[in-house]
Amino acid sequence: MTDSKPSLIKASDIAAISEFEFHHPLNSNSEVYLRSLSKATGLNRIAVTLARIPPGKESFIYHAHSNEEEWIYILSGRGIAEIDDTEYEVETGDFMGFGLPQKPHHLRNPFDEELVYLVGGEKAAVDIGVFPRHNKRAIRDGEQAYLVEESAFQDFWET
Repeated sequence: MTDSKPSLIKASDIAAISEFEFHHPLNSNSEVYLRSLSKATGLNRIAVTLARIPPGKESFIYHAHSNEEEWIYILSGRGIAEIDDTEYEVETGDFMGFGLPQKPHHLRNPFDEELVYLVGGEKAAVDIGVFPRHNKRAIRDGEQAYLVEESAFQDFWET
């Protein structure tokens, strides 16, 4: 059985992949453009995405994953990475890895040039994104995702 997805995508083919423009619903300054390299090559168990943040914008929101490890590698530009309430300036060639349990993190671009990076990680069947500054969680089950107020949770074992 052969997969119809190529194992190799050349730079010109990557440039031709349509960008997905994403704005995190809890961050009005979120604006990130994404190209999935993993989907283009048929990877199903890991995600690898080429991302870019325009000047003055942010990636997603300060968050942590409960079931998926994640990594970021800066290809060009500079940014500010906030990791566990500490800010670090990051630049071309810098790498960040977020194992489990995961430290909350976020990436923003306050500079005058685009910030371009690779981001990737596991694609667990179910993941919970924790947004500690908003007291909310995103529960992703396959392709569906739900935003939940932490105050709505009740202890299953004490019901």
